[in-house]
Amino acid sequence: MLDTKVKNLLVEQINKEFYSAYLYLDIADYYSDQGLMGFENYFTVQAQEERDHAMLFRQYLLNNSAKITLTAVDAPAASYESIRDPLPAVLKHEQYITSSINEIYKTAFECGDYRTLEFLNWFIKEQGEEEKNAEDNLNNYDLFAGDPKGLYLLDQELKSRVYQAPSLVL
Repeated sequence: MLDTKVKNLLVEQINKEFYSAYLYLDIADYYSDQGLMGFENYFTVQAQEERDHAMLFRQYLLNNSAKITLTAVDAPAASYESIRDPLPAVLKHEQYITSSINEIYKTAFECGDYRTLEFLNWFIKEQGEEEKNAEDNLNNYDLFAGDPKGLYLLDQELKSRVYQAPSLVL
């Protein structure tokens, strides 16, 4: 049986992951409006990943007989002045999600909840990848997007991203 504190943090994480999906869909829509379909594709795929993360947390809770009470998902409130603006916001958001997962891990460790620690190990690794991808996107934009040809090539590269379902086994 899950500790109440751990369970509550896991339920909150479901909401945070769904918010992440909303945020990335909002960013995808922004890039679509700008005619950057590679950026749009990248963030649409990112939204799918975040939705899957929420569902993994949900399934873990269900597998551990935890009652889940879902809460409303806030709409993203960001507005962007330039096509660069979403990129540092994404990095900041991923760092926030990392800190949230780290807090769950810390709480599970303090409670001696080794099953949850094992479950969270996948997310710890995943967040390292998420932050690296966000940093790479920002750095690549700063390096290449000042030139229209560079922006075009970066957009084409991001267009090639394909959705892959997570490989975590519950």
